[in-house]
Amino acid sequence: MAFVKSILITFSVGALSFFLSKGAGKDLGKREGYIIVSLVWVIFSIFGCLPYLFSGAIPSVTDAFFETMSGFTTTGSSILNNIEELPHGILFWRSMTQWMGGMGIIVMFLAILPTLGIGGRELFIAEVPGPAPDKLTPRIKETARNLWGLYMLFTLIETILLYVGGMTFFDAINHSLTTMATGGYSTKQASAGFFTSPFLQYVMIFFMFVAGTNFTLSYAAIIGKPIKMFKDEEFRFYALMVILFTFVISTILVISGGFGYEKAFRDALFTVVSIITTTGYATADYLLWTPFLGMLIFVLFFVGGSAGSTGGGVKVIRILLLFKNSFYELKRLVHPNAVIPIRYNAHVVDQRTVTNTLAFFVFYIIIFMISSVLMSLWTPDIYSAFSAVATSLGNIGPGFGEIGPMENFSALPALAKWFLAFLMMLGRLELFTVLILFSPSFWRH
Repeated sequence: MAFVKSILITFSVGALSFFLSKGAGKDLGKREGYIIVSLVWVIFSIFGCLPYLFSGAIPSVTDAFFETMSGFTTTGSSILNNIEELPHGILFWRSMTQWMGGMGIIVMFLAILPTLGIGGRELFIAEVPGPAPDKLTPRIKETARNLWGLYMLFTLIETILLYVGGMTFFDAINHSLTTMATGGYSTKQASAGFFTSPFLQYVMIFFMFVAGTNFTLSYAAIIGKPIKMFKDEEFRFYALMVILFTFVISTILVISGGFGYEKAFRDALFTVVSIITTTGYATADYLLWTPFLGMLIFVLFFVGGSAGSTGGGVKVIRILLLFKNSFYELKRLVHPNAVIPIRYNAHVVDQRTVTNTLAFFVFYIIIFMISSVLMSLWTPDIYSAFSAVATSLGNIGPGFGEIGPMENFSALPALAKWFLAFLMMLGRLELFTVLILFSPSFWRH
């Protein structure tokens, strides 16, 4: 009945809105695109939290909205302390919010609703921003369909493998939905750590890694062009970071004692891939590791997946361009008259893209610092404040301190939850789509 009530209310409001706006023009500019995309994510979260409220699974409006926004933005932060006690319908809806939000709500509509065909490009760009928005085809609608087709295929394959590996079908489908979305919601309170099978954990590692890879590269690999993936600089840098961080962490775990080689490697690899792809699953409590390893994990909070993936965060391509720009700037100081352009995949990167990347990083750090100061008003220590902001802005899920991988956000006051929900949306839409709405010049005709 909770879902019946939610459907009736949502359908009624939707139908009323449709008829009231029937005579409106369909030409959408960039301004309308940014407004619509930002509003859609808020409105979806408002209606998406109705099943939680009507079922009594989450009676608090604040907690229900937080859980829903965390779902749609694939952050994975939760306020639930009784996951296994909840009805399967509620748990499945919880996973579906992440799966829909992973590829993007607007992208989903562009794939299935022809009425959004006009102005679709502006909506696509506003929801899928980034320095390298590669498209599978010249047509936005066809691109959206291809992306969702690939997304569903990977989800189906992972479901089969998890089921064959020993999960129940319900657990398998839920974990596939949230793995491919890089969301991290689990049907178990202990998260992915509930499933101790190495096979199951390696399957989840593989699909988290795939979900954090640019989907255009995965598409190329499937249609017989895998060499394109390995030639891509971002993919190579992404894979290299996973390998290096896993090697360092697993080596230290073995040296520090208490870990066998395979267990240390698996825990390290799972944690690194989970954090860098912003999935947020946990099989080990990294707060129990040495402080040095904790700092390495915290560094990964500021990386994120690849552009064109379901991963959140800063994105690997921006980190790569920042490194290249810094390195080339040193060369320009030595050779002031030389023209040394930044190249990516053998192509010269235009200055506008470099400026956009630098601006994004500056905004990201400023927002992180200001938000951390504000969060310190509501958290018991600055450690928890920093990680709460970093994990929400990066759409990661678990943090440090009072909100570590084996804890959750239930103890935070209501105002803190609303603030973090805003940061989740800000991070999911990669800052500019939301920040531009606060610019006075945006509203001037």
